Amino acid sequence: MARAAVRVIGAGLAGSEAAWQCAQRGLDVDLFEMRPVQSTPAHQTTDFAELVCSNSLKSDSENTAPWLLKEEMRRAGSQLLQIARQCAVPAGHALAVDRVAFAAKVTEAISREPRITVHREEVTRIDEAGDHITVIATGPLTSEPLAQEIARLSAKSEELTTRDASRLLTHDAGPAPTSPHLYFYDSISPIVEADSIDMSRVYMAARYDKGSADYINCPMSPDEYARFYDALLAAQSVEERDWEKLNYFESCLPIEEIARRGRDTLRFGPMKPVGLINPRTGRMPYAVVQLRQENLRADSYNLVGFQNHLKFGEQARVLRLIPGLENARFLRYGQIHRNTYINSPTLLRPTLQMKVHPRVLFAGQICGVEGYVESIATGLMAGMHAAALASSDDPVPPPRASAFGSLTHYVTHADAKQFQPANITFDLLPPLEKKIRDRKERHRLQCELALHEFEKWIKNAVVTSVSG
Repeated sequence: MARAAVRVIGAGLAGSEAAWQCAQRGLDVDLFEMRPVQSTPAHQTTDFAELVCSNSLKSDSENTAPWLLKEEMRRAGSQLLQIARQCAVPAGHALAVDRVAFAAKVTEAISREPRITVHREEVTRIDEAGDHITVIATGPLTSEPLAQEIARLSAKSEELTTRDASRLLTHDAGPAPTSPHLYFYDSISPIVEADSIDMSRVYMAARYDKGSADYINCPMSPDEYARFYDALLAAQSVEERDWEKLNYFESCLPIEEIARRGRDTLRFGPMKPVGLINPRTGRMPYAVVQLRQENLRADSYNLVGFQNHLKFGEQARVLRLIPGLENARFLRYGQIHRNTYINSPTLLRPTLQMKVHPRVLFAGQICGVEGYVESIATGLMAGMHAAALASSDDPVPPPRASAFGSLTHYVTHADAKQFQPANITFDLLPPLEKKIRDRKERHRLQCELALHEFEKWIKNAVVTSVSG
């Protein structure tokens, strides 16, 4: 039986994984990436799957929610997760990667796959009624023309005009629509050269000694914290444009925004010292700034959780008040970029297909997930479902008890009026039938159940996808 071609738009984390999954199931894929023809405010290279914020793919500790999602991805054959482990850098109990090596390896793997044809061009039109299946994985920085095209598809879905459909998404350029809309601002952490860090003032440690001591810790006394805090509040931010309303994602707030909420909020947030005993003093410092290795050469480190919206000159001045960073050389300053995502509860099925246009699927941050791992996971699912559609089979959503199922359940069943992107957490998973008071035991049992249900689903899903 002839198989329909698949068009994947966007070669980021979700798009690259979706294209790979389709190709492994015998489908010919046209993969479109607009860079370098059209760039974005955040990307610095033309490679696929470029990580523009942190280089961390979250916790690898067993029976945590990020671990569960990655374990399901591993069992489902995620190509990008496999590459991430090949490019891993020391990060305690987290999986972090050399972002340059990771993007280069993904680009190489995708480009040499014979069933994938790469097109370096911007897509501005979606043929929802065509013979092919389309996966839209253009991420948080979807171009203006394509955002308008998605608004057109959304308008058809909701029997609205294209103008009215602007409330179903927002985009990175131009004035925000006057009707209700969806967006948030995401942030990029600064990176410093390793040899510009004064190692005599810092120490290596992992919080609670979990994993190896891979983080550089910059300890602060009460006076040092006070000077830093006051300077941060006084620093000049990038000016907000008239049409902007800064609507930050709560899990990725700029440090100055956190600081405005109270004098100690940083000490209970990104500068939390708990579990980081200074070996020189034998005591816990008043506050700590952590630096995580950025690449395999260990010649650069990023400031963990230090995304900000300050002018570059102000960043240099304020961040050099951190002990050990007095002479820091910055390879990249913190930045803010506006993210695009659709109102998935209104538009999508649990299989990531559009309700009205079932041959169009969404994956990655544009469908309302937040985080690298979550984006790859939805790309994997979109690829599997596209392959099922190409075989004239009905895609089967992952079980609700699994991390895959809980993530897509949230995306497609959340309150459409209050919808905001989400990371994978145990809050998204259904509660156990039996109440377990001990949190670690409860999480262990949730993971056990999730993987049991996932194994049954993936066996059937794989058979379905390659049949016909």
